[in-house]
Amino acid sequence: MYKRILIATDGSPLSEKAVTSGLELAALAHARAIAIKVIPRYPRKFFDGGLPLDVLEIKRIEDDWAEQAHALMRKVRDDGTRAGVLVKTLVVKSDLVAEAIIATAKKHDCDLIVMASHGRKGVKRVLLGSETLNVLTHSEIPVLVLR
Repeated sequence: MYKRILIATDGSPLSEKAVTSGLELAALAHARAIAIKVIPRYPRKFFDGGLPLDVLEIKRIEDDWAEQAHALMRKVRDDGTRAGVLVKTLVVKSDLVAEAIIATAKKHDCDLIVMASHGRKGVKRVLLGSETLNVLTHSEIPVLVLR
């Protein structure tokens, strides 16, 4: 069945359900899990949509995002241990979330990607985009979407 399952999370409550389901599936399939949290780079230029901040403040913000992501990954790893699943955790810096998820799944020879859909509709979906939709559209690896 599955040997390596990539579980993408952003730490939201819906994403936590996807993590739980992904770990349960990995346990049933006797598969390894790779959990990923993608964090953005802070916009450094006015044209990138960022406020002009000094370099030290930007570093502090990025370090804070990284620490929050690592704390989330520690929780996922602990949840995996309780479920009897070996979990490798990754924090990836990228402004292209869907692309980072797909590239990580390919790099680690994953045969399934598990992630949540936030279920945005209408204008919110158009304005905010959907990383899940981008993964579904561009991934050659099967994707399990949980709502």
